[in-house]
Amino acid sequence: MRDKFGLDFRIVDARLLKELRRSRGLYANPWTHFPRLIVSVDWLKRERPLRLLRDVLPVAPKYPRAFDLLVVDEVHTCAPATRGKYAVDSDRTEAIRTLAPHCEHRLFLSATPHNGYQNSWTALLEMLDDQRFARGVPPNPEQLARVMVRRLKRELPPKWDGSPLFPTRVLHSIEVTYSDEERAAHRKLARYAQSRREVAHGNAQKTAADFVTTLLKKRLFSSPKAFAETVEKHLETMSARDHDDAFPIEESTGGRVLRPLIDRLDETADDDASYHEAEQTALTAARQVLPPLTAEERRLLEDLRAWARAAQDRPDTKFEALRAWLDPIVRPGGKWNDERVIIFTEYRDTQRWLYDRLLGAGYPKECLAQLYGGMDDKERDRIKKVFRDSPDLDAMRVLVATDAASEGINLQDHCHRLLHFEIPWNPNRLEQRNGRVDRHGQPAPQVDIFHFLPHGWDTAPEGSLEDELQFLHVAARKVDQIREDLGSAGQVITAQVERKMLGRNADWRSADVEITSRVGKAELKIRRELARDLENLTNALHGSRTKLNLSPETVERVVRTALRLAHNKDLTEAEPPKGLNARCFRLPSLPGAWAAARNDGLRHPVTGVERVVTFDQEAAAERTDVALLHLGNQLVQRCLELLRAELWSGVGIGGTKLSRVTARVVSGDLLSTPAVAAHMRVVVTGDEGTRLHEQVIVAGGTLVGGKFTRARADDLNDWLGASTTETPAAPVLDRLTAMWPELAGRLSSALEDRANRSKNRIATDLAERCEKDVTAMAAVLEELKRTIRATLDDSGYWQPSLFELEEERKQLHRDREALEERLAAIPEQLREETEAIRRRYANPAVRWFPAAVTFLVPAAIANRGI
Repeated sequence: MRDKFGLDFRIVDARLLKELRRSRGLYANPWTHFPRLIVSVDWLKRERPLRLLRDVLPVAPKYPRAFDLLVVDEVHTCAPATRGKYAVDSDRTEAIRTLAPHCEHRLFLSATPHNGYQNSWTALLEMLDDQRFARGVPPNPEQLARVMVRRLKRELPPKWDGSPLFPTRVLHSIEVTYSDEERAAHRKLARYAQSRREVAHGNAQKTAADFVTTLLKKRLFSSPKAFAETVEKHLETMSARDHDDAFPIEESTGGRVLRPLIDRLDETADDDASYHEAEQTALTAARQVLPPLTAEERRLLEDLRAWARAAQDRPDTKFEALRAWLDPIVRPGGKWNDERVIIFTEYRDTQRWLYDRLLGAGYPKECLAQLYGGMDDKERDRIKKVFRDSPDLDAMRVLVATDAASEGINLQDHCHRLLHFEIPWNPNRLEQRNGRVDRHGQPAPQVDIFHFLPHGWDTAPEGSLEDELQFLHVAARKVDQIREDLGSAGQVITAQVERKMLGRNADWRSADVEITSRVGKAELKIRRELARDLENLTNALHGSRTKLNLSPETVERVVRTALRLAHNKDLTEAEPPKGLNARCFRLPSLPGAWAAARNDGLRHPVTGVERVVTFDQEAAAERTDVALLHLGNQLVQRCLELLRAELWSGVGIGGTKLSRVTARVVSGDLLSTPAVAAHMRVVVTGDEGTRLHEQVIVAGGTLVGGKFTRARADDLNDWLGASTTETPAAPVLDRLTAMWPELAGRLSSALEDRANRSKNRIATDLAERCEKDVTAMAAVLEELKRTIRATLDDSGYWQPSLFELEEERKQLHRDREALEERLAAIPEQLREETEAIRRRYANPAVRWFPAAVTFLVPAAIANRGI
């Protein structure tokens, strides 16, 4: 946000909270101390952060809202969770539901918003806009089209030359021949899992047994090091069961205690330290639910622990396959090149083990890097910047990353190869990894994704190591095939994988049928002509820039003028970097607060060398060897502040005055006689101080025979657009100055007439907007009332007996009560919303601010004098 828009955000977490209370007192609240915040939903949902938020929110939402804008990325993770047939609210759901109503504007972002469950999907829509949508109520297609835009990669238009906008993704297999010892370890784990399942009684014990099996098998498929750590923890917790003071958890409460702890593992994936803590807590809780280990089960665990401890230090077949693949890419013949590779793993233990193995294999430390959750923010940022920049600037070639690095990080600039050291069982996580390089801005025509595939999988017996790993390989390919519909179909894949890994029947044919069904149900029927929409939006953007005169030359003139006024300094023309077709400059040294603004983003993120600057946004796009001075840049903002102060005060720094009167030469034959134009800023505010309208108007006319004749605004704008920075000859300026006393009154009268005409038109437009907003609001709420009634009357929907889980039946009951309350509240909401809209537009006050006068002189007159 700082680099792209010049906006400073503070990341709210436990560290910031501690610093804030140390510096500003025990009761300091981050929600009231900073204007722009970034917060993790998983941090917000905790008891203390949520309490801090509730402390600053009113009891009920009111105008003006507490916050202007709420942006939720990956919002599908905040939808009610689905473990059976009906979606149940999660802690993330509750956190966003608490915050969203108090935000004036809301933007929800997700590649997979619909998970195939109608009540979960509509719950998301309700949090986005509770005036149009209600949980459990089928959304009106017309209202859905007003709030939702879905853009698939395949629907986006190609580049100007017809080449694809996105690269082609190709999946590759790396064959691994597993050792007899690895197969034996897998068979022992399978026997242990089967034994645990057989002795488990009741849902809680079966849930705990399946959780432990899943955790151990994921770790086994990752690395001997990861497996050693987890089997050690499990054996310790189960061994401690007989001599600690913890009471066993009853069957009736075991599921309710254990399920949130299991869910927390996924929710702490962005911080590897927190994940380890959550894993330990879940394993401890599982041992209070599970029956004691039998002698055979204990022997199996001890054998597995002994194998893992030894295997983590011995040659590893998968690592050797990795090296055989990696060496020819990054150091063919032992010589390093510019190619880069990302290796993803699910676990920090595996990451450390891989990193150490690569070092031991002769990979220089400077060629390797690690990204993981919980690492130092500055080091994390440095690694990201180095990996995204040119390989010429740093030796970094191989990035080993955990899943904590798989969300929100762009790594595509100089890397198009990605290896999954293990295949995640969660399809969304797999696709998030792929998205680090398969995204907009990838310069390579092809993105290569690699997975391991066991040798002999086609003849492997059911349930063997090769059979299960091949099943995961098929899952990865299915994820690639349906990646645009993962929100609805991903859970089917996850369920099949879990069944297979737990030793139950799993069938891809039945899964394919279910995937097709869910995709059809979840299809978001929002059809847009994307090429046309993008063209219209692009034209509107260019039109706004033209109307506001937001050209690189204008911004350059603002900066140069402010630097001369404030410091009597100027930009220095500089040689552009190779391949950059734009004017570039060096910034002068500046004192004090100006120095901080000058240095913001000026140094290269990797080398630390000061870069040249440019004002050309299009030329500087996707480049790191030049700093762009855009409107949000701190130096540009400081220059604008200075010029605004100079403009309205009329008193310059050190006695210098920024003149509000200028004279310009108009080239060509567009203008045959001198003219004068005056600009005025018009601001209209409502009764509550809300800015309803703002514009700059122009009025003026020509000077013929010493007399002023009014001209049309369009003509004036044409003449102003054709004017140059050249100043007329001194005799012409003297004559115009002498005429000013006679012109001032007539020009003021023309400006006043134009202002009054604008005032009448603005008043009419605002009145029409007010009535349109009131009518639209009434129509939206009336439609919502109709659809809620229809849903409440649908007896087939409200049948708790259809659901096996008690939490699903309770959620269904809560949803019906919420709909009944929502229906009863609509009349009062309509009254309140109507009053709020009318207050917004009531008693519009118009304020006029004369800004500047420009004399326009034809070149023929300006060059020869009077």
